[in-house]
Amino acid sequence: MADRVVTRKQPVLRKGISDFPFTAGMVPSSDGAEFARAYRHQAWSDFERIPMPTTQDEPWRRTDLRGLEADTFRLADIRASERLPPVPGELLLPLTEQGQGGRLVLLPGSVHAEMSPELRQTGTIFADLITSEREHPDVLERILGKVIRTDEGKFAALAGALAGTGALVYVPPGVHVEQPLHSLLWGSGERLAYFSHLLIYLDEGASLTYIHEAASPTHEGNQTLHAGLVEVIVEAGAALKFVDLQSWGKHVWNFTHERIRVAEDGHLDWIIGTQGSKVTKNFATLDLIAPGATAQVSGFYFVVDHQHVDLDTQQNHLAPDTTSDLQFKGALNGKSRAIWQGMIHVAPGAQNADGYQANRNLVLSEEARADSIPGLEILADDVRCTHGATVGKIDPDHLFYILSRGVPKVDAILMIIDGFFDPIMERIPFEGMRERLKREIIQKMV
Repeated sequence: MADRVVTRKQPVLRKGISDFPFTAGMVPSSDGAEFARAYRHQAWSDFERIPMPTTQDEPWRRTDLRGLEADTFRLADIRASERLPPVPGELLLPLTEQGQGGRLVLLPGSVHAEMSPELRQTGTIFADLITSEREHPDVLERILGKVIRTDEGKFAALAGALAGTGALVYVPPGVHVEQPLHSLLWGSGERLAYFSHLLIYLDEGASLTYIHEAASPTHEGNQTLHAGLVEVIVEAGAALKFVDLQSWGKHVWNFTHERIRVAEDGHLDWIIGTQGSKVTKNFATLDLIAPGATAQVSGFYFVVDHQHVDLDTQQNHLAPDTTSDLQFKGALNGKSRAIWQGMIHVAPGAQNADGYQANRNLVLSEEARADSIPGLEILADDVRCTHGATVGKIDPDHLFYILSRGVPKVDAILMIIDGFFDPIMERIPFEGMRERLKREIIQKMV
């Protein structure tokens, strides 16, 4: 079956000029890689052409951008990391007792990279974006812009044009990477704009566990911007476990487009965690393009105060005999708001597709609000596709049971929240990271 990309309806073009202060002269040079230069300039052209989304555009109907101070942002200079808050040590702890196969720390204006010699000998590539353009252009060309089009949205185009930071991961055919890889995008500072592009390519029969986290401290009073792209290809018979975490400070406006393409008999285990930012709008898309492709997508979010998270997931079954299983769980406190809108699409001829999606929300305050909107678009006649969604409060019987055992109320609520998230957290393969995420949840509650 043809590899057909499915996307939601994008904003209708309207007259007007973007309020962002960025110019074509800020587009990074491509070190002689003509394909990368052409990609970025096309992305810039798309950015200039596509208007800012508004609540009249269906994908953005529940996320209002009028509070975004677009004209105040600037790019970080190459010495920025020397004067901005450093990365907290707990974000740099080894993932396992044996460490990891490699790590990239993407800082404002600079990169720290490390990779084990044993892994390098396998032909695996793990490098930052600019180094990849210079040293691995043949591999980069196989994935850059092949999974996400820069005309899919205003922020997709902006990230495609201006991303000077990011990573390329390539695992050759049949190589099984035993130790995990880890990258961290650290975006400290105020009034800065960060643009990132993450590219992962698992060749036939390869396997990998990869952790990527975007994080920053919170700066009160001023905004910071992040726009990012994540493009992933899982070739035939390959297996990827991808843990994708977002812990931005509460002043960050975060916009991401992520798409993973899974080929014949390939397998994906994708964990998405969202705890930070002031506003997040995330498009997370799964394309199952050949028979035997399977994917499990697990997500969690915990928002408090006035945080606003809008998650748009799409499961595209583009071939027969494909399977997807998606489950997102969220907890909300304060005056926060969470929106999850999911769609399972089954293309014509994609018989025996098996798709499932569920969203469960735990609302912890009277002023928090969760919107859960599942959807199905079935264009084949022999499929199994189901969905479910719930929004509710803590069960008073459960709370009473714990309180009756002498547990203080705050601790009892934390126990219930921990149990609510536990099925998702257990899918994160590293105990230290699970414990850190649980500590962050507790800090939000106390």
